[in-house]
Amino acid sequence: MEHETQPLDKILDELNISNHDLVAASDEHLTHKMVKKGRKGKTISRRIHFKILNALNSVTPDDSYEYKIKDLFTY
Repeated sequence: MEHETQPLDKILDELNISNHDLVAASDEHLTHKMVKKGRKGKTISRRIHFKILNALNSVTPDDSYEYKIKDLFTY
């Protein structure tokens, strides 16, 4: 099932963070394919949502705001 492009895509573009940056920053098993699917709105599991969230929070330059799942995904 496909959803519309997710807010994650806009956030990564605004912060100039690439899919590779998230994969490299992740301590968990996160692949480029998982990030690509998450950005484009393809259905991914809740576990992958959290992997992407954790990676984003680790590379975000502003430590004052910690992203939440609802900030990144609409489903």
